[in-house]
Amino acid sequence: MTNIEKYNKAFVDVFAIDVTALNDNFSKETVGEWDSVHQLSIVANMEESFDVMLEPEDIMSFTSYQAGKAILEKYDIIFEF
Repeated sequence: MTNIEKYNKAFVDVFAIDVTALNDNFSKETVGEWDSVHQLSIVANMEESFDVMLEPEDIMSFTSYQAGKAILEKYDIIFEF
């Protein structure tokens, strides 16, 4: 499984959505179900999937699909398309 597939799977699993719903506009502001529980679930999934431990400020900033990719890239997680 590629990194982008792992990344997308976390969102699909946490939000129970189809992968086609994911885009750069998928965020805390545009998704009514996005709350602190969902955010922590995404972070936990990312930490497990990519074997990283995110810093507290990164956890707080993980508020969108796009932001999450940028955060993980700081931990040398590369997303190839």
